[in-house]
Amino acid sequence: MRRERLTIERIEKFKCPPNKEQAYLRDTEAPRLAVRATANKDAKAFVFEAKLNRHTIRCTIGSVKDWTTEDARVEAGRLKRLVDQGIDPRKERAERDAAAERERLETERGAVLFSQAWRAYLEAPHLKWGERHRADHLNLARLGGKKWQRGEGKTNAGPLAPLMPLPLRELNAKRLKAWLQRELAQRPTQTRLAFSALRAFVKWCAGEDAYPGIIDPAIFDDKEVRDMLPKKGSKDDCLDKLQLQPWFEAVRKLDNLTASAYLQALLLTGARREEMAELKWSNVDFKWQRLTIRDKVEGERTIPLTPYVAALLRDLQRRNVRPLRLPPGENWKPSPWVFTSPTAESGRIADPRLPHTRALHGAGIEGLSLHGLRRSFGTLAEWVECPVGVVAQIQGHKPSATAEKHYRKRPLDLLRLWHTRIEDWILNEAGIQFTPTQERAHTLAVVNQSTVVQ
Repeated sequence: MRRERLTIERIEKFKCPPNKEQAYLRDTEAPRLAVRATANKDAKAFVFEAKLNRHTIRCTIGSVKDWTTEDARVEAGRLKRLVDQGIDPRKERAERDAAAERERLETERGAVLFSQAWRAYLEAPHLKWGERHRADHLNLARLGGKKWQRGEGKTNAGPLAPLMPLPLRELNAKRLKAWLQRELAQRPTQTRLAFSALRAFVKWCAGEDAYPGIIDPAIFDDKEVRDMLPKKGSKDDCLDKLQLQPWFEAVRKLDNLTASAYLQALLLTGARREEMAELKWSNVDFKWQRLTIRDKVEGERTIPLTPYVAALLRDLQRRNVRPLRLPPGENWKPSPWVFTSPTAESGRIADPRLPHTRALHGAGIEGLSLHGLRRSFGTLAEWVECPVGVVAQIQGHKPSATAEKHYRKRPLDLLRLWHTRIEDWILNEAGIQFTPTQERAHTLAVVNQSTVVQ
């Protein structure tokens, strides 16, 4: 093995012999230092070689292009002192590299913004999330300031919007309290919903490789934080018998006929809002008078298509026709959705709360949610002494007793008998004179104009 005083000229001239994979040129000033040349493109590097516990060890100091000879000698001396102390330089380097990697990751973690992690959270797969649930998360964090699709004004920022620009690591108990105090004063119900979503988000971060330890989930267990939240109670909003007439009058006067039909169908079927919003024409059977709707418990369920609801849907079907005039180059396709919306990205009704609120204001009714219409169906059904199991099967509730669960599966004709009685009673109390062959008066003008498509 060659040993010479390492200089720039000697290092440049040193080559790996053709019949070898690597060769070493050892230094005379620092005996543990050598230059290694390999057959792979004649790459050269400074290496340290020594014996530790009767075994020869080698570790690379660095490329001859990056290290000067003097610096390599100094590093070789440092490594020799480690060996003299019984320390393996390779282990020392691995620990140093690991510490540098931890510091790099900590720096990157400190720079992660809340908005970046929130975006990753929404893009991650969540098997139990529905379209409405995902849309609620988007609304909770929206920045606001966008013009309304209808009318004048701009959208408001969501409760989580103030947290979006912050580094994720700055979300601590103190900041959480300040956020809660500010938002609860403006919108307590939305803030409680945002708090629940935020807590689930932090729990998700704790289980992800990219975000563990950045936020302490224990901040949500702080007693002061829990005491700030308004008590969560179950809703009991529903229509009274005396409210049916003003409610129907206000809903039937809505300019948006699709929303009008949708709201009436919600009350008269007792369906969940998303179940009805996702109804397609392929799920409507006018011949055998039945609807097949998505069910969050069973996957789907079939319910009767009662006469008045059938008339509502026929009105919508008549308006879902090809316009007489189309812009040049535009192809028309009938919408697959029953409750269409030209402004919604999905093409179907997405958020009917605005027309619902307008109708409630016109009827002088306060505090009735869309889910309250579903609750109203179950409550009002008792006026015709309808069996509880029939109502549960129509609404898609789980059976609440052994007999209902294992020994009652009512045919559609029996459900139709009771469902029609419920509809007739509701319409009678609302003062609506209806026969299955008649059309709604306020939709006749639209039905007769084939150029109108909503």
